[in-house]
Amino acid sequence: MATSRPSVVVILAAGEGTRMKSATPKVLHSVAGRSLLGHVIEAAATLEPHHLVVVIGHGRDAVQAHIDEVAPWAITVVQEQQNGTGHAVRIALGDLEQRGIPVADGPVVVLTGDTPLLTGRTLMNLLLEHESTGATATVLTARLSDPTGYGRIVRSADGSVTAIVEQKDADDEQRRIDEINSGMYAFTA
Repeated sequence: MATSRPSVVVILAAGEGTRMKSATPKVLHSVAGRSLLGHVIEAAATLEPHHLVVVIGHGRDAVQAHIDEVAPWAITVVQEQQNGTGHAVRIALGDLEQRGIPVADGPVVVLTGDTPLLTGRTLMNLLLEHESTGATATVLTARLSDPTGYGRIVRSADGSVTAIVEQKDADDEQRRIDEINSGMYAFTA
């Protein structure tokens, strides 16, 4: 089954990455000869989106210079205050709207900029699942033997996702769930 070409891929790259204890913005750290962000841009490009938007914030000058070098065709948007994923996506889509760029002609894919092992094949499978189920929103999940620190996927009896509960907000039963949120999504525009 063929998938629709995404209208927009939004890559979230505004975070500070405080756990890395580095002055270098997290997404600019290099792994296997490429920045974390460079790996994600490469995976996203395999989907041939109509538009790729990278939301930047912390270390924006360095991140912008890097994007100009590795993906000059990408649109960058500044998130002044890091108020979460939903806020970043609203800023990205709002910027496209201000530019007169429509987003209703295909799915909107949201990715994190710090996932160097992400592949185009994984993203294609995310879109295939999203389209074949007719979902409005699809989340990429994983099962981990030790899910400590990750948001848990809470499902109903029929298997649909009812909530994503962050580790710090989870009760004991939810902490036993081994299915985690990757922070990557596909939405129907």
